[in-house]
Amino acid sequence: MRTSATKPQRSKKRAERLEKIIGLVILTIGAVAISIPLLWMISSSLKGKNAVNAFPPQWIPREPVKVELDGRACYLYDIPIDGEMRRLALYRKNGPTGIFVDPENPEEQYEAPVLDGKRVTRIKFHWENFGLALKAAPFARYALNTLLIVVFGTIGTLLSCTLVAYGFARFRAPGMNWLFLLLLATVMLPPQVTLIPTFILFTRIHWYDTLYPLIIPTFFANAWDVFLLRQFFMSLPRELDEAAIIDGCSYWCILWKIIVPQSFPALATVAIFTMLYAWNDFYEPLIYLQSPEHWTLALGLQGFNALYAKQGHLLMAASLMMVVPPVLIFFFAQRLFIQGVVVSGIKG
Repeated sequence: MRTSATKPQRSKKRAERLEKIIGLVILTIGAVAISIPLLWMISSSLKGKNAVNAFPPQWIPREPVKVELDGRACYLYDIPIDGEMRRLALYRKNGPTGIFVDPENPEEQYEAPVLDGKRVTRIKFHWENFGLALKAAPFARYALNTLLIVVFGTIGTLLSCTLVAYGFARFRAPGMNWLFLLLLATVMLPPQVTLIPTFILFTRIHWYDTLYPLIIPTFFANAWDVFLLRQFFMSLPRELDEAAIIDGCSYWCILWKIIVPQSFPALATVAIFTMLYAWNDFYEPLIYLQSPEHWTLALGLQGFNALYAKQGHLLMAASLMMVVPPVLIFFFAQRLFIQGVVVSGIKG
């Protein structure tokens, strides 16, 4: 009886173990597939100008080795000569054949088909590509404009959305639910619907070609973040508010000393979402910014692509420098980000 009872348990454990292995394999394949563009960008940013478009493509940056013969730079080849593999320099090419010379003994020359040899290469990382990319365009100015939008936009979003979410979560008034539904209804409006009237408004108040249209609207809250914070605030016990009121706390005191300290994961999630969106945003800066001195990194990278499309190594270096800050933010804040998403999604 014990043997028959343990067989289903063993088979169940084997099935669970097999499911875990299959899931791990699928996740690994997916992670590798998603990482390929990033790895290729890193590899290309460290290559020379001619190696970016080389075929077949090389993942590890390599470049051919050259030696100087009679004032000429000649490529080194590993080529079979009389059944022996020799490392010789291609001194002159005559159609499919070439004159190969021993670099240590220039008088020793051989004629052999070029295709029979293999060009000698070595690993070399061109770290200077990042400096050249920074000098080719005013990325420092673009980064400053982007940081201004990111910092002040994040502050505005956190302040406004926290206040609005606190009002919807903790106060009761006639029509409060309808107001909240009206707020959520704005999510259904695509930005293209409000683009023209908003653009006309900012043009009339002389905010066109300034950073104000990208910063000031963040101080008026948005439905997505208000909904996320409201759901989190509603999960906090109301007894905390009642105890604070008995101790003489005002509603402002309750918000900043009780609600906000306990809502750090949700606030961190909103901050990360806002920073990543503002850093990568291309649509709104394209609409409102015209002068190059007001461009953000997204616009600057697009302009850089138009000017240096044939210099893929510099383009990849500039793209990598734009990608690094969001990756670092997520890397160092992933615990808060995941905790905020899980808690706000379950307790709401």
